[in-house]
Amino acid sequence: MVTRTSRGLATISAITAVALLAACGGETASATDPDGPVKLTFVAYGGVGQEAMIQHYQKPYTATNPNVTFVNSSPPDVAQVKAQVQSNSVLWDVVAVAPAAATQNCGTLFEKLDFSAVDKKDLVEGTIGECYIGNFINASPFAYRTEAFPDASKAPKTIADFFDIQKFPGRRGILTNIQNGILEYPLLADGVAPKDLYPLDVDRSLKKLDSIRDVTTFAPNVGALQQAVGSKQVDMFLLADSRLVPLMDEGTDVTVVWDVTVASINAFAVPKGSANVQAAQRFLPTVVSPEAVAGISEALGTAPVNLAAKSNLSQNAKKVEVYGPANTGETVLQDVGWYATNFNEVTTKLTNWLAG
Repeated sequence: MVTRTSRGLATISAITAVALLAACGGETASATDPDGPVKLTFVAYGGVGQEAMIQHYQKPYTATNPNVTFVNSSPPDVAQVKAQVQSNSVLWDVVAVAPAAATQNCGTLFEKLDFSAVDKKDLVEGTIGECYIGNFINASPFAYRTEAFPDASKAPKTIADFFDIQKFPGRRGILTNIQNGILEYPLLADGVAPKDLYPLDVDRSLKKLDSIRDVTTFAPNVGALQQAVGSKQVDMFLLADSRLVPLMDEGTDVTVVWDVTVASINAFAVPKGSANVQAAQRFLPTVVSPEAVAGISEALGTAPVNLAAKSNLSQNAKKVEVYGPANTGETVLQDVGWYATNFNEVTTKLTNWLAG
């Protein structure tokens, strides 16, 4: 069984959280009882992405594990995980997270997990960490609404063009999530070679972002930017492939600019103190099975973390396939090791800039 809760869970007060946890206590199995009923609260980014996770992760799992049910909420937020952990009122069991955030906060905000039994021979490097397991590779290519630049010969062709507001006027859209390249793209546009990106010069990146700040919508999540594109509020954007596909499926004419594209591994982790850590531990390895990985790639156009997955992609999904023939440019996979060391500091600096 899969149920849904409102998005308001992300901002619930500590007092209400404690009360809600107590109310659910009779329905949640002991972490040491694998056969009792277990309700896992699953937190991802909502929309079509989370619907795909319900279809390809949760429903197959509950079909073979009828004692497990899922409650879905969104959006995930490391700050909210911290608040729950510090108040000893952990409500979330499985949370979508950047591998770097899970690594830097491993053992403090997130549980250490045992994936020793997972067959890793076909998994992309970096899929499994001490406190996380990856589920897909998410690219955020530079794209534009085709009608905003109908003459292909005069349309933007490089990431540098995204930052050239004189030659290419129009409203920009950028996701504020670090996993979507908000810090890498400005440096690439400023002339930094992909091989020289790390360690990131964050101050230089923010200075470059300053140059387009007045004409840019900084969206807090993928759903918000997807909506802004669909309603023609932005002309060019750096949007996750998993949201480009549904936009195109709905009839929005989008052109992807294959210059240099930033990609990252998306992952799941278990907040420290979850009452259902063992149940979550048993569920999580199933998200890297070839069947689950293929299903998610087909639904969202994301790249697989399991190379044994055989995906039958739609025509629109093929258009955003970052490791497929459509990509005639170069791809940069984010450096998890660098971010794992610097994630908290970088997040604070970016947050302050966005608020400034």
